[in-house]
Amino acid sequence: MTATSVRLRPTMTSDLDFVISVEQDAANRPFITPWERTQHEGAIRFPDFRHFIVEAGAGYPSAGFVILQGCRNPHRSVELKRIVLLPAVQARGVGRACIRLLAQLAFRDLGAHRFWLDVKALNVRAQALYRDEGFVEEGRLRESVRTDSGYDSLIVMAMLEHEHAALVQQRLQGAA
Repeated sequence: MTATSVRLRPTMTSDLDFVISVEQDAANRPFITPWERTQHEGAIRFPDFRHFIVEAGAGYPSAGFVILQGCRNPHRSVELKRIVLLPAVQARGVGRACIRLLAQLAFRDLGAHRFWLDVKALNVRAQALYRDEGFVEEGRLRESVRTDSGYDSLIVMAMLEHEHAALVQQRLQGAA
């Protein structure tokens, strides 16, 4: 799947049943801390957030959702708060395409200096994707989230504006 077959559209309140169902999917639950519906409603309405439905493939059906936070951060530090995809589209390039779209949105459209996220230590597949896409590990919050089986650590990763620009330039040169 290419970046051109993935797009983001603002989440509407009518999308929240879908959002909740993706979050509650047994394949996704170990990797996220689900939100209450009211938290998603707030993220749709509050200007510091951007809440998007990921649409992918022929006809652009809903494939997941993403949330950015810190969109009005005075330090120009935007957080990728959440990316959750339907299990059926995982490992098909949708996540990678989303990360690239979100980085472009953060740096170009929101004027970010820093684009960051945290990821559970057990989510090694996501960590590999983030590294491939230019994120650098900054630290670990040891056993900071409670899980069904105990505790897991969060790994903080980030990309800076100049790192993203260099990565985009490198990709353009590789495509030429």
